[in-house]
Amino acid sequence: MRAVIQRVKQASVKINGKIKASISDGILVLLGIEHEDTKADAEWLAGKLARLRIFDDDQGVMNLDVKQICGEVLVISQFTLHAKTKKGNRPSYIQAAIPDKAIPLYEYFNVCLGKHADTDVKTGEFGAMMDVELLNSGPVTIIIDTKSKE
Repeated sequence: MRAVIQRVKQASVKINGKIKASISDGILVLLGIEHEDTKADAEWLAGKLARLRIFDDDQGVMNLDVKQICGEVLVISQFTLHAKTKKGNRPSYIQAAIPDKAIPLYEYFNVCLGKHADTDVKTGEFGAMMDVELLNSGPVTIIIDTKSKE
């Protein structure tokens, strides 16, 4: 699994022009699932994200996690995070998991993240054409890949 995590002041996702979900202070997670990913990857990543200290404490130091600030979480599925661009100019998405595998892992990840962060995880719609808006705070943007555990 590959995740792009953004600390946000607000974020929302629209499908067909209608807001599906929105959050205020918290994290926006763009999540890509590849065909080799497992529940263990989902569990590890969910725990890592929930404990990621990217929010400021009283001294202005990034020392707090999303749970400590009572933040919100929005997760958007994004298979394009596994794009391969080595050959030619058209990205290949052969590493991305097919929906039959990806959807259950995506849903499992969201449940795990909700438990770790002690919040309801808001989502887009898997496979839908979505418009995502965000106000990145900082900006703080972090990329984590479960294959390298970093």
